[in-house]
Amino acid sequence: MRRLSRLVGLVLAGVLALTAAGVATADAAPPTIPVLIGIRAAHHPTYDRIVFDFRAGLPSSRQAAYVSELIGDPSGLPLPIAGRAILQVRFEQADAHDMTGHATAPARIAFGLPNIITAVRAGDSEAVTTYGIGLAKRQPFHMFTLTNPYRVVIDVDAAYTTVQRRGFFLDSHRFAANQEPFFVPVLRPVLPFTPATGVMDNLFAGPTPAERAAGLRFLASKATGFSNLSIRNQIARVRLTGGCGSDGSTVTIAGEIMPTLRQFATVDHVKVYDPSGRTERPTGPVDSIPECLEP
Repeated sequence: MRRLSRLVGLVLAGVLALTAAGVATADAAPPTIPVLIGIRAAHHPTYDRIVFDFRAGLPSSRQAAYVSELIGDPSGLPLPIAGRAILQVRFEQADAHDMTGHATAPARIAFGLPNIITAVRAGDSEAVTTYGIGLAKRQPFHMFTLTNPYRVVIDVDAAYTTVQRRGFFLDSHRFAANQEPFFVPVLRPVLPFTPATGVMDNLFAGPTPAERAAGLRFLASKATGFSNLSIRNQIARVRLTGGCGSDGSTVTIAGEIMPTLRQFATVDHVKVYDPSGRTERPTGPVDSIPECLEP
C-alpha cells in the first residue's frame, strides 16, 4: 500500500510538472521587433539631421555607409533616388510595417534641405529594413541613438553655402479647377556652382510632406530620373531616364522642367529628350519635347 501511494504521488508530480511547463510555454510572449513609425529631417547651422522614429525599442543592429546605387531587397534591382550621393542605412531586427502588413513609414519622402534631399525605402523583409538617403553632396556623417522615445539619428555635414532656386510642381487643386498656371514654384537650397543640377534633383525628389498636403505633386510622366544636363548657347538640354509617356494628358513633366530651367539667366530655351536621346526639335533656338510627351 505504501508503494502504491508513492507511485501515485510520483505520477501526480509528473503531471503537475508537465502542466506547469505547458502553461509557461503557452504564456511566453514572442520577442518584440521594433517598428519604424516615422522619418523626419531638419537643417541645423552646420549639418542636416534625419531621424528614424521607432516603437517598441531600437534595432539591434544599425549600419550606415555610402553606396554607388540603391539596391532593392529582395528584388536585387537598382531603385531610383534623387541626389548626387547615396547614404544607405540598414536596420536589423526592425520592421517598417505592422502585423497586418500595412506600412508604418513612408516608402519615399522629400525634405529639400541643403544636403538631405530625400529618403527612399529599399527593403522591409524578414525584420531587416533598409533606406537610402539621397544627398546633394557626399559629406561626413555621424549616427547615434536616443531613447524615450526610441530614435536612430544621423547628422550629415552641411557646412557650406547654398542659394535659393525655384522648382515647379503640379498644383493638383488648380489643375482640377482648370485654373492656370497649373505648375507653381517652391524654393530649394542648392549648391551655387551647380544650381541647375541641384534644382533638378529636388524636382525628382518630389514635394515635401507639407507641400503635398497643400496639393502639390510631381508629375513624372513615367520618368524616374534625368541625365546629360547641359547649358550652352542659352539652351538647356536634359534627357529623361527610366521611361517617358504622357498617357494622353496635355500636362506632363515638361511643364515642370521648362520653367525650372528657364529661371536661370543663361537659359532662354529648354530641350527635353526621351531616354533614347530623341526630341522633336533638336536644333535651333526653340523649346522642344520628345514625341512621348505629346498628348
